[in-house]
Amino acid sequence: MTSDEFTEYPIDGVLDLHHFKPSDISTLIPEYIGECIKANIAHIRIIHGKGTGQLRRGVEALLERDARVIAFETAKDASSWGATWVTLRVGD
Repeated sequence: MTSDEFTEYPIDGVLDLHHFKPSDISTLIPEYIGECIKANIAHIRIIHGKGTGQLRRGVEALLERDARVIAFETAKDASSWGATWVTLRVGD
């Protein structure tokens, strides 16, 4: 897929970053958050994988700067630090 192609991604509260280039997260995550808020989805899961932790740190940095994010934490299920749970400000 080239960067000029558009693929519709489901807005269901789960964003799997394995389908995207790491360079896309700076626009992808804020856009996904906006779409989740429009759909009244207050809790989302961002799957970034475990790897070296660099992508996770990039995701966390974006979430820290986004005023629409109330809180986020590392998943406490089997995926552990391969995913992040995010609580969004909806209905404001």
